[in-house]
Amino acid sequence: MLPTRHGSRMKGGLVLPPSKKGHIIIYSRSKEGMDIDIASRWASASWLPLFFLLLLAGRSGRGCPAACDCASQPQAVICASRQLEAVPGGIPPDVKLLDLSRNRLWGLQRGMLSLLGPLLELDLSHNQLSTLEPGAFQGLRNLLTLRLRGNRLRIVAPGIFSGLPSLTLLDLSLNQIVLFLDGAFGELGSLQQLEVGDNHLVFVAPGAFVGLAKLSTLTLERCNLSTVPGPALARLPGLTALRLRELDIGRLPTGALRGLGQLQELEIHQWPTLRVLEPGSLAGLNLSHLAITHCNLSSVPFQALGHLSFLRVLDLSQNPISSIPARKLSFLVRLQELHLSGAHLASIAAHAFHGLAAFCLLDVANNALQTLEEAAFPSPSNLVTLRLAGNPLICDCRLLWLLRLRHHLDFGKSPPACASPLHVRGKNLQDFSDILPPGHFTCRAALIQRSGPRRVSAEEGQQAVFSCSGDGDPAPTISWRGPQGTCLGRTGRVRVLEDGTLEIRSVQLRDRGAYVCVLSNVAGSDSLSTWLEVIQIESPNGTLSDTNATTLGTPGPFFLDSRGLVVVLAVGFLPFLTSVTLCFGLIALWSKSKGRVKHHTTFDFVPPRSSGERGAGGNRVTAKLF
Repeated sequence: MLPTRHGSRMKGGLVLPPSKKGHIIIYSRSKEGMDIDIASRWASASWLPLFFLLLLAGRSGRGCPAACDCASQPQAVICASRQLEAVPGGIPPDVKLLDLSRNRLWGLQRGMLSLLGPLLELDLSHNQLSTLEPGAFQGLRNLLTLRLRGNRLRIVAPGIFSGLPSLTLLDLSLNQIVLFLDGAFGELGSLQQLEVGDNHLVFVAPGAFVGLAKLSTLTLERCNLSTVPGPALARLPGLTALRLRELDIGRLPTGALRGLGQLQELEIHQWPTLRVLEPGSLAGLNLSHLAITHCNLSSVPFQALGHLSFLRVLDLSQNPISSIPARKLSFLVRLQELHLSGAHLASIAAHAFHGLAAFCLLDVANNALQTLEEAAFPSPSNLVTLRLAGNPLICDCRLLWLLRLRHHLDFGKSPPACASPLHVRGKNLQDFSDILPPGHFTCRAALIQRSGPRRVSAEEGQQAVFSCSGDGDPAPTISWRGPQGTCLGRTGRVRVLEDGTLEIRSVQLRDRGAYVCVLSNVAGSDSLSTWLEVIQIESPNGTLSDTNATTLGTPGPFFLDSRGLVVVLAVGFLPFLTSVTLCFGLIALWSKSKGRVKHHTTFDFVPPRSSGERGAGGNRVTAKLF
């Protein structure tokens, strides 16, 4: 039933509200249930009979199925929610919009709609369609929008959408589709938007999206995919917006979206098992808008975002991210908006947004922030929107800058409110006057109030502990500096505990010196030094203990006294002397065995002859030597 201007109701057709001038208005129900004015007002009651004749002639000439409502501007046939089990006959061939949603249609045969060539939009949502014959939409060459949401389709096979060269939007969501086969959409060369959420989808063939050269928007949500179908997505060179929502996927592999060079917007929403974004997971992309929301990221994925120099909007809301460190976002030189609402943010470091010259919107509502310092922004006056509501803010001197700019900032629906001190609890920043009463938005410098002894003695190997505490508003932070002036961390042999106590385990000689406790807050700082004296001890064997081990346990140089040196030399000399003695003994045994050999030598002696005896034979002497 449709409402009229005077409270009467009707179900499609004519409404004749009483009027002195005889005005009439004709209504027909559209698919959204709204009234469509399809006739103008007539100024004179004398035209009423002629008007009705023309209207009836027009309706009978165009033809309108008995179970449907028809309108001429635009040319629409509305057959929604009529419990139809088949496409009704008598649909005008020049119809532009045909709504058959919320009926009981169970199938479409080939050529059933082929006579509706001028049709631009066809709505078959929420029927019982389980099969579509190839060529079921043959002849609908001008069709721009096809809605098949909420049916019982299981498989999208090649050929189903043949004959739709002009189709730009296809909605297949809320079906029972299990897989997309190769070439399933191959004939939809003009398709720009594809909705396939709320299906049982478990597999997308690598060639499923082949032919969708103009597809710009794809939505995959609430289905059974266990991995991102990277090979299939790589066949979409014109894709500019990809929405991956409510999927049970715990990992976005390196290079999974590498083929989407034209992608501008990427949305990853509600992946409860996604805890880390790998450094190369967004490789090959040049995004301007990135949203990773309702996941389990525990920190901002700086490495994965490092190459996105054209990113303008980053949304990491509803992730358990606890802090934003200093200068880690400086590579996002064009970033304008950062959304981190509903996370676990407890701190935003000074200089956190330095390097972001175009930064103008920060949404950190509903977190655990106690303050937001002016030093976090490169130019606070350039900030346009700051959503800070829902944080336990401490309204002290750190928020004076925010109070100063409150009239120029857009705080959204709810301005930030003070959680402490008590005298301003619950009061939002917009309620403060320009002249503050005493004690409002003030700070007190840090001051050391309690500390341990100024001089501590400890033997080597023992433990030394230094305590230091103080007060200030806001609460000060405690840090320690070592004898060389270096800041001491929270790990290692020498470390600062959570309560600010300095602990030195296994004291060494090199630890001797002054240790300085520093308390600081935004209003000022205070410091106090304590001297550590290390007592050197001897080991049971009389040698001095190792005094130069490093803090990580690496042995240092080893020193010996005279007694130790004698022992070392003796231990080394005895093996050498034994070796030499053994060698000489072996040589002696070998020489003795050689003395038993007899030597035999024979030589002849010939005396010289005188001149008189030259002619005669001379005497020969033979000698033997044994």
